Amino acid sequence: MEKTLKTFDSFQRIFYIIISVVGVPVNLVAIAILSRGKCGLSTCTTRYLVVMAAADLLAVVTAVILRRISFYFSGTFLDIYPYCSVIFVLMCATRDCSVWFTVTFTFDRFVLICCQKLKTRYCTGKTAAVVLATTGALLCLKNVPFYVTSEPRVIIDNVPWFCDRKPAYYKDPGWVEYSRFDKVVVPLLPFVVIILFNILTVRHILLASRVRKALRRQGKGENQSDPEMESRRRSVILLFTISGSFILLWLTTLIDYLYYNVSGRNPNYYNPAEYIFRQVGYILQNVSLCTNTFIYGVTQAKFRQEFVNAVKYPVNALIRIINK
Repeated sequence: MEKTLKTFDSFQRIFYIIISVVGVPVNLVAIAILSRGKCGLSTCTTRYLVVMAAADLLAVVTAVILRRISFYFSGTFLDIYPYCSVIFVLMCATRDCSVWFTVTFTFDRFVLICCQKLKTRYCTGKTAAVVLATTGALLCLKNVPFYVTSEPRVIIDNVPWFCDRKPAYYKDPGWVEYSRFDKVVVPLLPFVVIILFNILTVRHILLASRVRKALRRQGKGENQSDPEMESRRRSVILLFTISGSFILLWLTTLIDYLYYNVSGRNPNYYNPAEYIFRQVGYILQNVSLCTNTFIYGVTQAKFRQEFVNAVKYPVNALIRIINK
């Protein structure tokens, strides 16, 4: 079993390196392309997608590069207290923002598709900016207390090294409740909210589709195109692929959360199988930081075209220089 754990740890190291190598450029590409506003998306949608990509990029930097990969190269300044404590706070904050920006985007799509009276006021660029800024600020404030939950593990030559949890974090009733609140905020509550709004969205679409088909049948326009339904179809595809990807990649982490709460098991004393299952959950939730750009490429034709144009531009510029 010890050999299995060593093999798995090597696998983790390789996987996190791949995530960092892929996650940084793909999110930068998404931010650059979407920021140009030439993908045929509304200002509201564009702001959500750009900020989601930015949150994913920051999460890759903090959770994968500074936290995970640096773990395999111990002894750097990142392991000095309190730098390691600051990195942990940033990791938690960017993780929460990445998750909850997906939730706010899901709610925005729900309003756009299901709430005809509200959408003209809510689904605007200004509202999106306010919602994203407020959500981000609240999540950052929520994670600040984590800074004081750590203490240095050892002191060498008057330099405090590494960060360990203070024993009070596991015993003090206030910290215990705060830890439970943190786990509810991510991942339990986002799962419930995203699934709920997706169910309501699907229900509304099915009902609206039946009504529109009946009206078109009465007007003898069955063979005519329906721009409204086509617009909804594109919104739904984008919504379901993003939220569906989140649900699948965070499902292992959610199962682990429910397992140790129901069974009362302490994750610090997991057996090897439980440990591997938990670490696989961490890997998958970090993979989710890289998927949205690929989703845009698959579901959005104009995004693909902008990406092709971006790739062609330096090649064409080089050819022009050579020809001169």
